[in-house]
Amino acid sequence: MTDPIGRNGILACLLTLAVLAMIPLAGSAYLVDVATEVLIYALFALSLNVIIGYSGNVSFGHAAYFAIGGYANAILLTTYGWSLALSLAASIVVTMCLSGVVAYFCTRLTDIYFAMLTLAFSMLVWAIVFKWRSVTGGDDGFVGVSVPTIIEHRINFYYFTLLLVTGAIWILWVICHSAFGRTLIAIRENATRAGFIGVNTRLMRWWAFVVAGTFAGLAGAIFAMFHRGMYVESAFWTQSATVLIMTLLGGMFSFFGPAIGAATLFLLERITNEYTEYWPTVLGVTLLTILLFLPDGLAGLAQKLRNFWTRGR
Repeated sequence: MTDPIGRNGILACLLTLAVLAMIPLAGSAYLVDVATEVLIYALFALSLNVIIGYSGNVSFGHAAYFAIGGYANAILLTTYGWSLALSLAASIVVTMCLSGVVAYFCTRLTDIYFAMLTLAFSMLVWAIVFKWRSVTGGDDGFVGVSVPTIIEHRINFYYFTLLLVTGAIWILWVICHSAFGRTLIAIRENATRAGFIGVNTRLMRWWAFVVAGTFAGLAGAIFAMFHRGMYVESAFWTQSATVLIMTLLGGMFSFFGPAIGAATLFLLERITNEYTEYWPTVLGVTLLTILLFLPDGLAGLAQKLRNFWTRGR
């Protein structure tokens, strides 16, 4: 899972950015809104993959940090009137600190016990958001989020999101391809052996959890501004399940795989909901297809096809 980007990878990234930058030129408000949400979920899925694809743990509660970042930003912007820069920074710090506390307990466990504890903490966050109506709005949601005038227009907000998400993904790339990222892969492959050579596996997994939670919080903060509100469903286990499926669909053993999965699943949901009411059925079939036929996701499938094409030539 080294993901060497190479010349072709750099060209692909630049081409993708060029296409994304030109989306508003199409003149479709709907397309701009869809692209904005895809960017948010791409960052959300990439953050989860730090835990799954790199450190080798499974989190069933990643939505908690998405919700924490979203609610923190919404409350600071609207209730307290903070500036955008201060609110975003504070939201990231709050999410980082809380994910660090949760990680302290979760990283004491492994396998299914780790996964279930992440779910338990997520449901605790959901319960707090649901019950603390005076602050979060409860089941009515926190609506009417104040957004600075400069990014109030959807096109301006789209470019703001593109800039933030691109920067965040670049930072994640650097982290995952540093010595820290390579150590996480070693722990994923064989934690016992990594421990024998002196790696503090629990500390490394703690840091992976914190990094993942922090970037999920940033995605949530952008989401709250985009929707001009934050809702209790964002912290529910179904949100965690959705981003988990996005990660698996794209491929957890590829850095950009989860982003591809996020775009694919989000667009599939939009298209399906336009023509039928059976999105849960389609989602179930999608998950079965991944587990049975695409264990390495779409990125893995693309790599296999590329290898086949290369051998054929």
